[in-house]
Amino acid sequence: MAVSDELGMIASPLESLERSGRGIERLRALVEQFDPQAIVIGLPTGMSGREGQQAAEVREFGEQLRALLHRPIVYWDERLTTAMAERALIEARTRRARRRGIVDAVAAALILQSYLDSRRRRHDAKESGGGPRTNEA
Repeated sequence: MAVSDELGMIASPLESLERSGRGIERLRALVEQFDPQAIVIGLPTGMSGREGQQAAEVREFGEQLRALLHRPIVYWDERLTTAMAERALIEARTRRARRRGIVDAVAAALILQSYLDSRRRRHDAKESGGGPRTNEA
């Protein structure tokens, strides 16, 4: 799990959660605490971008979360994020035992950061497109 700052600029890892009862209850508590606008879920796809059985299971889980948490669900490409998180933790000289416990949270932060960056680029493009602006009364 990861969260962003209030401006939606920076994603930070929080913790790893199980998809079981205790993990869902912890997720519900974190949603109450942070009050997110949406839940971004990493969508596992193949390198070709095709969705398989695992992606179908994630989408089903996401729909269950939508009903439980009453928040929009956004699915975001998670290709290579675990490998990137592992590499970043190795470069930071994080011990192997510690890496096992936090790699999923770091991968979640990478997924969320990618989503936030994309959303910001779309907003910036929309703001800059359309020619000169004038003030109207």
